[in-house]
Amino acid sequence: SGNQIGAKFWEVISDEHGIDPSGTYHGDSDLQLERVDVFYNEATGGRYVPRAILMDLEPGTMDSVRAGPFGQLFRPDNFVFGQTGAGNNWAKGHYTEGAELIDSVLDVVRKEAEGCDCLQGFQITHSLGGGTGSGMGTLLISKIREEYPDRIMETFSVFPSPKVSDTVVEPYNATLSVHQLVENADEVQVIDNEALY
Repeated sequence: SGNQIGAKFWEVISDEHGIDPSGTYHGDSDLQLERVDVFYNEATGGRYVPRAILMDLEPGTMDSVRAGPFGQLFRPDNFVFGQTGAGNNWAKGHYTEGAELIDSVLDVVRKEAEGCDCLQGFQITHSLGGGTGSGMGTLLISKIREEYPDRIMETFSVFPSPKVSDTVVEPYNATLSVHQLVENADEVQVIDNEALY
């Protein structure tokens, strides 16, 4: 659900800035372009490309994002994914499968950070119920924290609910993640999965 909410964020913000699914500006007010470079890079031909990185341990959700309404907006190199999945297991996301993929993600993070004039911080949307968003999401946060200790770290964290639950281990994944967020995040927006239904 982290990548789904993230993709939705870009749909909404692109609409607000008057940017169409191809990255072209079709707005009706100069104000829309005034701070457009906060969230977008301007590419050749005046295309606006999100300063976004999408990461997962399996290709499924990212294929859906790519096939979705704004799928062509994102920089293709900024999709970073594995094939194994995390099997709803926090430790797989944090210590094994996720640890194998994290360096590829950090390479893309560095590239995006270097493209900023004055990097304010990082925003991460992830869920805490599964294995990837929780285990690998918090691994990413701690690695970014290590490399950019004075930048803001904000998360949009989807907390699991017993009423809309995928697996019985969600409370474990969420609890292990909360400990990490307390340590490494400056601001956590708590999103309640139940309330989204």
